Amino acid sequence: MDITGLTPLERRIWQAFPRGAATDVRRDESEDPATIQGAERTVRAEVIRALLLGGSSEPGEAPALRITGASITGVLDLQHAEIRHPIRLTSCHFQHSLELDGTQTRQLDLTGSYLPALAATSLRVDGALRLTNCRIAGSVQLSNAEISSGIFLDHAHIGTGGGWALQLDHASVGADVWAPGLVALGGIRLSTAHVEGAVDLEDAQVKNANGDALDAARLTVGTVLNAGGLTTEGRVRLTGAKVAGWISFIEAQLSNPGGVALGISSCEATQLTLRDAQPVSGDVNMHYASFKVIEAAPQVWPATVRLEGLTYEALTPRLPAADRLALLQRDADGFVPHSYEQLAASYRRVGDDTDSRAVQLAKQRRRRATLPWYARLWGYLQDATVGYGFRPTRAGGWLLALLLLGSVVYGMHHPLPAEHGKGPEFNAPIYTLDLLLPIIDFGQQRAFTPTGVYQWLSYLLIAVGWVLATTVAAGITRTLSRQ
Repeated sequence: MDITGLTPLERRIWQAFPRGAATDVRRDESEDPATIQGAERTVRAEVIRALLLGGSSEPGEAPALRITGASITGVLDLQHAEIRHPIRLTSCHFQHSLELDGTQTRQLDLTGSYLPALAATSLRVDGALRLTNCRIAGSVQLSNAEISSGIFLDHAHIGTGGGWALQLDHASVGADVWAPGLVALGGIRLSTAHVEGAVDLEDAQVKNANGDALDAARLTVGTVLNAGGLTTEGRVRLTGAKVAGWISFIEAQLSNPGGVALGISSCEATQLTLRDAQPVSGDVNMHYASFKVIEAAPQVWPATVRLEGLTYEALTPRLPAADRLALLQRDADGFVPHSYEQLAASYRRVGDDTDSRAVQLAKQRRRRATLPWYARLWGYLQDATVGYGFRPTRAGGWLLALLLLGSVVYGMHHPLPAEHGKGPEFNAPIYTLDLLLPIIDFGQQRAFTPTGVYQWLSYLLIAVGWVLATTVAAGITRTLSRQ
């Protein structure tokens, strides 16, 4: 490029480049990059392009382009270029979008700059990509990008309110995606991306009311996904995501009325936490997700959930079963036996057999509503008498009541001896026990034979005794097995 046509500012930049020196043309440290004006502060994009693609350096020098506070005119088109130098264009005002599709460079720092848009599909950066405090009116396109270090988007403002504000799908990041305080007017797309470190969206605001606020389907994260304090309008989608550590929505506000607000089907993580989060406004889908711990208060969950196949080991905070069962009743898929089994197992793991049995009983009662009328009648009878076998003390009470009934009835109406002059002396309570207990034999039942209505009463006591005695035995067995 003919340097004789350069402006004084462009000449300064050209001369500073081989030494990697910084050129700061700001008038005020607090100046808004979106308002930078003045010919004396303008740098043509073609000059920057010529430097990056054709600039030379002397032996021992480390070339780098460092410009602060300039207004860059024209389209800076570096598509598919291989740039061997770090690029630092901070607090600059770009009048046109920055074109970096397929570009390879060592480092790219645009901190504090204003851009109409950033097109950087398949960008490759050997170091970090810094967009801290940037204001980007359009979209940031980083699909298929390869960033060896981290991506910094903290406190950036991006997007125009429709479509995708940030596209990082199929990207590979060697460290963190660091975006606390990010404001995105449009969705964030992280689907099928691979992040070696953490994804941090703490206190970020993402608004895409008619679509996905966060599409992180099949995202892989090496450490944690921190969305504490995240505010969204639109769907948060983590379908098939794999996070080595925890997923945090602490104090988050997730909103998508009339649709799915949180979709984490087939997601895997060590822990999912919604501690102190606002009630989710919209549906929650958790089909076949897997966590070791889920931390959420019951009031966080919305009126409609889908829990088929969800697995976990523990729920926190520790609450009685009655406080957790309401969520299972709201499952849009209706009666899902697996959900009850999971909840019962979580109480059983911590030794709370009482709440575990309460969940199992609730499962049977919910199942009863799906049965034909005749099966429901039998279910009501089982529930009233023995609580489907999960209320052994109730069965013991019935045994005592029937023992009292038999003792009184047979005490007043002795049955005839099976053989006159043989056998033990009749004892009404022991005779009744002999009828009720299916295994123990006191010799009374064989020695006496009731007749008429008292014979039918003996049949009833035998039949009911089998059911009640086995229920009590099962309850005792469960207690001993826990010990």
